[in-house]
Amino acid sequence: MAFLSGAFFDVTLVGPGAAIIGSFTSVSGLTMEADYEVYQEGGSLYPRFFFNQVKPQVLVLEQGVVTSVDSVSLLMGMVNQGMSVPMAGTVMLKDRFGSTQRVWTIAGAHLQRYVGPELNSNQPSLAVSRIELLYNGCY
Repeated sequence: MAFLSGAFFDVTLVGPGAAIIGSFTSVSGLTMEADYEVYQEGGSLYPRFFFNQVKPQVLVLEQGVVTSVDSVSLLMGMVNQGMSVPMAGTVMLKDRFGSTQRVWTIAGAHLQRYVGPELNSNQPSLAVSRIELLYNGCY
């Protein structure tokens, strides 16, 4: 794969009454992990595996700009009121020309943490430093 200088991630996650839509320079946690139980029958040399559950993962969006109107503060307000809003959508890797290189689909993502920008009047900063979402994996 060629080095994608100037690449970025377009993120669109939408849920009932809330959305996170924006561009980020770094995305991590695009993983899926399942837990299995091993069952060994007497006299059999081969174990059998049974699906137990999907282990929650943390999707981390860093150094970006959220383009939907004040959606992060709306989502934070809902969380402060005890509402956990599940969001679903896509994470798209785009090259410097804006062409899509890869797409991941996210389902059941819940806001876990938001870190705003460092406010320094002498330096420009991006609108979002870090958003963490708890989810059950990507596909």
